Amino acid sequence: METAKDSAELRHQAIITALASELERQAASGASRVDVDALATAVEATLDPDPPMAEGRRPSELNATNDD
Repeated sequence: METAKDSAELRHQAIITALASELERQAASGASRVDVDALATAVEATLDPDPPMAEGRRPSELNATNDD
């Protein structure tokens, strides 16, 4: 079972990964300054990701008018 300490460590590691990835992206693009707004956006996306796109309807949701 995941403890609060494990959860905090996972969150911390996710933030580190997001920051490192964004800094690497900025460096690869030749940025002369760190884009702090982009860093914040990367962290926000990690902590509150967009829900997955809908995959369509479940069989139980289909009927004669929407089974195409």
